[in-house]
Amino acid sequence: MKCDKHTMLVYAATDRAWVGQMTLAQQVEAALQNGATCIQLREKDLDEAAFLQEAREMADLCHRYHVPFIVNDNVDIAIACHADGVHVGQDDMAASDVRKRVGNDMMIGVSAHTVDEALEAVRNGADYLGLGAVFSTSTKTDAGAMSFDTLKAICDAVDVPTVAIGGISPANILQLSGSGVDGVAVVSAIFGAPDPGQATARLVELSRRMVNGQ
Repeated sequence: MKCDKHTMLVYAATDRAWVGQMTLAQQVEAALQNGATCIQLREKDLDEAAFLQEAREMADLCHRYHVPFIVNDNVDIAIACHADGVHVGQDDMAASDVRKRVGNDMMIGVSAHTVDEALEAVRNGADYLGLGAVFSTSTKTDAGAMSFDTLKAICDAVDVPTVAIGGISPANILQLSGSGVDGVAVVSAIFGAPDPGQATARLVELSRRMVNGQ
């Protein structure tokens, strides 16, 4: 399944650590209502049954808004909930092996940190790349910040959509202008915000400016 670069504009990745007055589903729906172009469900601690139930609910929610739904890391859950895609890291299943499991109708995203990793991921069937961390982040404590030059070099080297991730906020997003990236993946900038919907709308505006080189 080919990935439209516009899907990358504001790619919201969930984190239940930020759940407070709103449920995770309510946070996600607020993001969808305000222009999020992709939702990724990230769950590190739920058991498989609870993860699957939540994934099915999130898939239904995203599909009501005609927005792609991605499952992070877990290929079995992605298949079972009829997700639009699955995202894997460098230490997870190789994209070529994921493709054998999911067939041709599901998007595969791969995290990449270097030009070589990016090219290898595309050769193995990645439909889009997650690039970062572009800024220091508490979500990925083991990821050093990627330089602007590396980000641009990867975007110049590949012909699939790319999304920058890692510590991105309204305060720094425009620093990515001119890199060639197609959008931003954010966690706390949406789900840690007092008003996830309002935060999403602001990020949509800024990401459009960033993509257009403003």
